[in-house]
Amino acid sequence: MAKYYYIYIITNSHNTVLYTGVTGDLTTRTFHHKNKSVSSFSSKYNLNKLVYFEVFEDINSAIIREKQIKGGSRNKKMELISRFNPTWKDLYRSICS
Repeated sequence: MAKYYYIYIITNSHNTVLYTGVTGDLTTRTFHHKNKSVSSFSSKYNLNKLVYFEVFEDINSAIIREKQIKGGSRNKKMELISRFNPTWKDLYRSICS
């Protein structure tokens, strides 16, 4: 059975703060962000809306991509999200099904 890794971007309800992360379980990780299960940057800024993700079969590729996105400007991140998710809707329900 293949193992998948995900890079993702979450934001708040006003899309003013962006956070990029990497995980091996996107559904559970997003659930933790939504429920502020861990005291972190995302809980401090109410980041609970999944707006972007990519899937990888190799953790090293996922980490490289995460660093690439984190190193980019806010505008680049916004363009990336807008191409993938033009309305910036919360994708959490779509990954749960």
